[in-house]
Amino acid sequence: MKVLKFGGTSVANAACFMNVAKIVRQAYEEQGCAVVLSAPAKVTNLLHAAIGQAQANGTYRSSLGAVEDIVYAIVDGLAQAENREGWLLGLSSILNEVEESLKALCINKRISDKEFAYVVSAGERCSIFIMQRYLQQLGLETDIILPWELIVAKDNNYLEAEIDVIASKENFKRLELARKVIHLMPGFTAGNTEHEIMLLGRNGSDYSASLLAACIDASACEIWTDVDGVFTCDPNLVSDALLLNELSYQEAMELSYFGAKVLHPKTMAPIAQFKIPCFIKNVNNPSAVGTVIVDASQLSPNQQHIKGITALNNIAMFNVSGPAMIGQVGIAAKIFNSVSQAGVSLILITQSSSEYSIGFCCREQDADKCKAALEKTFATEIAQGSLDPIEVQRDLAIVSVIGDNMKNLKGIAAKFFSALAQTNVSIIAIAQGSSERAISTVIRASQVTESVRATHRMLFNSKQIIRAYIIGVGGVGSELINQILRQKEYLASKNIEISINGIANSRKWLLDPKGLNLDDNWRNKLEEEGQEYTLSDFIRRVEIDHVVNPVFVDCTSNQGIADSYVRLLEAGFNIVTPNKKANTSSYAYYQQMRNVAQREQRRLMYETNVGAGLPVIENLQNLIAAGDEIEKFNGILSGSLSYIFGELETGKTLSEVTKMARDKGFTEPDPRDDLSGQDVARKLLILAREAGLQLELSDIKVEPVLPDGFAQGLNTEEFMRALPQLDAEFSARVEACKAAGKVMRYVGEIDGNVCRVRIMEVGTEHPLFKVKGGENALAFYTRYYNPIPLLLRGYGAGNDVTAAGIFSDILRTLQSYGGVR
Repeated sequence: MKVLKFGGTSVANAACFMNVAKIVRQAYEEQGCAVVLSAPAKVTNLLHAAIGQAQANGTYRSSLGAVEDIVYAIVDGLAQAENREGWLLGLSSILNEVEESLKALCINKRISDKEFAYVVSAGERCSIFIMQRYLQQLGLETDIILPWELIVAKDNNYLEAEIDVIASKENFKRLELARKVIHLMPGFTAGNTEHEIMLLGRNGSDYSASLLAACIDASACEIWTDVDGVFTCDPNLVSDALLLNELSYQEAMELSYFGAKVLHPKTMAPIAQFKIPCFIKNVNNPSAVGTVIVDASQLSPNQQHIKGITALNNIAMFNVSGPAMIGQVGIAAKIFNSVSQAGVSLILITQSSSEYSIGFCCREQDADKCKAALEKTFATEIAQGSLDPIEVQRDLAIVSVIGDNMKNLKGIAAKFFSALAQTNVSIIAIAQGSSERAISTVIRASQVTESVRATHRMLFNSKQIIRAYIIGVGGVGSELINQILRQKEYLASKNIEISINGIANSRKWLLDPKGLNLDDNWRNKLEEEGQEYTLSDFIRRVEIDHVVNPVFVDCTSNQGIADSYVRLLEAGFNIVTPNKKANTSSYAYYQQMRNVAQREQRRLMYETNVGAGLPVIENLQNLIAAGDEIEKFNGILSGSLSYIFGELETGKTLSEVTKMARDKGFTEPDPRDDLSGQDVARKLLILAREAGLQLELSDIKVEPVLPDGFAQGLNTEEFMRALPQLDAEFSARVEACKAAGKVMRYVGEIDGNVCRVRIMEVGTEHPLFKVKGGENALAFYTRYYNPIPLLLRGYGAGNDVTAAGIFSDILRTLQSYGGVR
């Protein structure tokens, strides 16, 4: 015979009762069964509410009426017409007794624990009554086990009784549980020597089932719930949580103790004591294998080392510290004795190696009485200053990594804490049991979701997920989105996914924490479904969604967005940007970004600031990290000006080649932005700062392509019509260079501490002589590379190249360390 337990959602309505009855009937026909039921969903909460209302203002009908609505609706859906009156009469008897207790409470305003237990357990009694009548209606024979007659409490705690399993088992020996009968027992309850109803603690029906299984030597205990079994973490927090096929009793105890919601913390002890296998099954998917919990010796040899990640919320942490702690025998015993006498259960304990302090955690609801007890016990020491005032931190949580075989796998703790560090989670305390079965850390409650997600990804996922938010969907941004979509299958083959969680133009954001479903129509979706967001709104939204390591991709040239990078880094974003405005703002802001990125362990990626897709920044940083120094630099840093000056050599005029570059998309919409030399000056400033020069943009000496004041006040089209005025002068200059065997190049230079942007005439021996057609080329003369420079050369203009560079930077955010790259 086996024991089946069904929770509140499993008996929430008539259809649920029918489904449970079907499962029960099959178990009964196979080997016989005993069934433990919880109250229908919401009923226990409503009974609690009715007690509270009766005490507070003498009313209870709204809550009790809601209970009646639930149970009577179940009857309406199950009972045959000729049986309905008898069913209602039996339920009314139970609920009328509850109402009598509530009426008395309205007058007295006080309720004993005994009466409280009787009222709150009414939901379970209703479930058993309905199930018995329904099974009898199906022609099945049943009887009812009254737990308050047989399951014996060790104490007189009516609200959370401790059970004497051996004495209870002796009581059951007097029963003869017939194989041909379905035995029904209300969960959540036990009894004292007077056979009064006592509660097993909130959600204690799992415990009831394991007690019953132990007492009748059941072949198995099945806990039927609304999920397929025990998962590696809460599936509501992590969508790709993994189903566990098997657990040891000890692992299940640790998981439930530290917050796994599938099991009640006390469930494992009785069945572990008598080696009864426990199955966690899905009432909505009965054919699923579920999770089996057995003795460790019965687990398969190839089981995984880590079984789960749990989160226990509503935790308070105490710190008892002071000189009196050092070397004093019995001080710990005095602390824990005081807490014990206050009736407070401790969850986690940690002590500093200096013996200066002892820290421990308890439920937040017990924090006040715990603090009062400690202050009373140590009043003299605190008054004398030999102990510091009792320190209490609230709004905390405990996140734990659990598994029997973690001790056989190196690096678990390192991965755990690395995941928390990457998510910018501050660790308040750490504890590990001597069995090495659990590693626990205390954190802020507000950081639980991202902590669990990051830890699960680090320990269980082979797939790495990047969650990107792209602002600026013009030429570069659009091409980036297209490249990400095109590479989806290739990245999947490498266990990488780039989830685009948000896209934005200058007016609207389109956001989805699970990732946008982007197709060819995404522009219309942005316009039609996008919402107006301030940056503060956007940051708050991502924080609410608890996104782990989000990547903010700035494909704009907007100064305001660049000015917000520090705020975004502080909010936990990694940043990838081709926008040069941030790195060419004041040197103070330049340094502030790097300091914040390092402090917050975020990534600030800006490879495309200088060379589009060329690895300029990466190579320069590697040179400097290796001890090299930049002595001199020459570079063609503008793909558009590379194209323009290269085409001038073919005999075309300045106005012709500028129009050609604009039509190809090489220049900014207004070519003056390129011809002014300011874009090159910004790139040169970034290189200079990377090389260690503390310069401002105003320190760069710039010779623009255009004469000072040319076409001032004209719009873009008027400027393009005026540009031929310069053709003759430029053509003559080009011809003079050609006669001298040289070409003109628009170059950025670093020479010592001097930075210049100018038109340079270079001969055949110069490394920039052959660079044209939109190519970028950068010649670094360093301590190691001299007289022949390190030359980086490649295509440096166009949306596709720039987008590819951004794409590469996005992928590099997967690296396990933070800071600026």
